[in-house]
Amino acid sequence: MTTYRQLGRSGLHLFPLGLGTMQFGWSADEAASQPILDRYYEVGGNFIDTADIYTMWTAGNPGGISEEIIGRWMKARGNRDDLVVATKVRGAMGEFGVEGRSSIKQREGLSRRWILKACEDSLRRLQTDHIDLYQVHWIDAHTPIEETLSALTDLVRRGYVRYIGCSNYSAWRLMQALWTSDARHLESFVSIQPEYSLLSPTRANFERELQRVCVEYGLGVVPWSPLGGGLLTGKYRRGQSLPDSVRAGEAGQRLTEHNDAVIGTLETVASRHGAKPAQVALAWLLQTPAMTAPIVGANSVAQLDDLLGTLTLTLTSEDVAEIDKASDWERARTELER
Repeated sequence: MTTYRQLGRSGLHLFPLGLGTMQFGWSADEAASQPILDRYYEVGGNFIDTADIYTMWTAGNPGGISEEIIGRWMKARGNRDDLVVATKVRGAMGEFGVEGRSSIKQREGLSRRWILKACEDSLRRLQTDHIDLYQVHWIDAHTPIEETLSALTDLVRRGYVRYIGCSNYSAWRLMQALWTSDARHLESFVSIQPEYSLLSPTRANFERELQRVCVEYGLGVVPWSPLGGGLLTGKYRRGQSLPDSVRAGEAGQRLTEHNDAVIGTLETVASRHGAKPAQVALAWLLQTPAMTAPIVGANSVAQLDDLLGTLTLTLTSEDVAEIDKASDWERARTELER
């Protein structure tokens, strides 16, 4: 039986793996996306993550396509109340982001004006009357955090949003937001969606300070790219030709000697369990402090099923120690526990 995990101190409980949908309307069209959603729901999955800009970097896509695909699927299945739907606001809308601050439309940012309009647009595309987790996609240096949090608080009080979260925040900006919420009696972030995986420097970037903030202040963690853009699946190795993939170029740039050694360790641990490196990488994340649900993406049901195999894998303390050592990062004096 699946154990759903509490998102920080909020009232939300999530399936241990979230379904990311950045690929919907990009590397997976609607015909491919619907069976993936069906399979995720069939096994008890309830946490679907998207964003308003998905996938405006694709020619002919104005953004919002992923939300529209999810909305049509939920309406057809009649399962909205079973799901925790998360989306995001911040990025510039329009094909290739052309409707940002440099245009007359200015559909971008974290101002009160845009947050309220963007939420209305997302609700319409998702064909729902509320968003369970509304996340700011990344910071907006042009807008005071007080204005952003005030607008988000209004959305919660109107019933359009249940909880708020952030993504891609540094530790000091997260602390600034938490302090502002406390001091101004505004809604507070219940979660963060950072990039977090075993890769270098990604692991250190999160664990150095952000992880401690989440533990101390009770925020849930729902990381994106937990497999490093596919690098931790084991299909990319140094000295081998890159496979045909939309992310192959990026993966090749991150395939350092250190990261290749991490992949090798995952393969060794996986072989002991009859598992796959990706499953081991996700299982390692699930045992880290403050972790709620890594967000994974799939272009097919077969890919999703491989990732779901993580939930039947239990790593030993020796496995975890071996992975920790291979992926470890150097601490500064200020980071040493005394």
